[in-house]
Amino acid sequence: MADDCVVEITTIIDRRGFDAFSVRLLALSFLVVLIDGFDITVAGFAIPELTHAWRIENPSVFGPMLAASLVGILFGAPLMGVVGDRFGRKVAIVVSYVIFGIFTLCGAWAGSVVQMIILRLLGGVGIGGLLPNIVALNAEFAPKRLRATAVIVSFTGVAFGGALPGPVAAFLVPHYGWPLLFYLGGLVPLMFAVVVFALLPESIRFLAIKDRQAEIAQLIKRLAPDEHFPISTRFVVCEEKQVPFTYLFSGQLAIMTPLLWLLFALNLMTYFFLVSWMPALLAGAHIPVAQAALATAMLQVGGVIGSWTIAVPTDRHGMLPITALFILGIPIIGAIGYVGLQSPVWLMIVVFLAGFCTLGVQMGINAMSAIFYPTALRATGSGWAFGIGRVGSILGPIIGGLLIGRLSVPQLYTAAAVPFAIGAVASFILMRVRAEQGRRAGETDA
Repeated sequence: MADDCVVEITTIIDRRGFDAFSVRLLALSFLVVLIDGFDITVAGFAIPELTHAWRIENPSVFGPMLAASLVGILFGAPLMGVVGDRFGRKVAIVVSYVIFGIFTLCGAWAGSVVQMIILRLLGGVGIGGLLPNIVALNAEFAPKRLRATAVIVSFTGVAFGGALPGPVAAFLVPHYGWPLLFYLGGLVPLMFAVVVFALLPESIRFLAIKDRQAEIAQLIKRLAPDEHFPISTRFVVCEEKQVPFTYLFSGQLAIMTPLLWLLFALNLMTYFFLVSWMPALLAGAHIPVAQAALATAMLQVGGVIGSWTIAVPTDRHGMLPITALFILGIPIIGAIGYVGLQSPVWLMIVVFLAGFCTLGVQMGINAMSAIFYPTALRATGSGWAFGIGRVGSILGPIIGGLLIGRLSVPQLYTAAAVPFAIGAVASFILMRVRAEQGRRAGETDA
């Protein structure tokens, strides 16, 4: 194709469209994170049954159990992000699958809250480790004009997976018992890890950074079958092969990285409060258990729609649609405890809209965490954002547990809107800083 025997990988990727390779990668990534999403939320849906099985009078004791997997994610995301940057996205994803599959499966035989806390903590390391590596993998195969869309579409599997425990809890658990949730959450990822190892490609940008030319040549045949290069061609990326961790705080990133971490923490605080306590709170408000479970599933459905809706606008306008969803989410989340309890229809509508905002925001900032950083530090940068964000996701269920009994259901949801109000301000600031960075680089990011 070119007289020069050195070809920059980015030029090949950026002139690609949404082809068959892209469809296969997105579909497989979607399934990978769908299973991860199931395991993230599965414990919350087991609480009503565990309360009876273990004869627990106060459901607030489950707060640490809900937070345990989030603590595991706090450590697993940055740890496995480093593994992904050093040994490959694919390696980190498979290892993460095995970790959370084993410890989730063991939850089926747990006999106490303490045992479940330990298992959820260890499983959370694997759950968290998968997330930044899927983000990095999809960002590194996508052309620049579709990078946010690729990350967001692949990541919506989390929302679908998070919705699945609701129907299982509503329709199957009454017949087969609560361990079924953990059997499914453990056995499926362990079996699917073999499929991932066989079919998931390694990041081509990562391979170029590591100068693994033979693997790149094989991948190029799949990625660009109509293009032909001399046998002696070397494929490279025009980035530093070694980027220090301090790069996350250099230049404009000195402001952008802490703000991104703050947005992760605030949004995940709200989201995990909603998804962790909604079944118990609605049941305590005398709403049937099946209806409460389905309402929580509607949170995930709304999140899927919000994620798809924000994808293309994020590619075109950067932080602007994310900021808009933060602002829109404030009255919606606060309204759950008021209009949401007036009728089943209103409950489903307002919870759907809350999911639209919270998961829409999350998918947008997931994409930003991949766009901000270079290949050599992408999984690490995303991993730290996911990890620090888990501080918020840990606090959400814990604060909810502390406030239950002290505040009414409407007051609890009003309190849940406060982090979104703070996030709206932080998101606006990040949008302006990112726009300034784009102007300095000769780009447009309004």
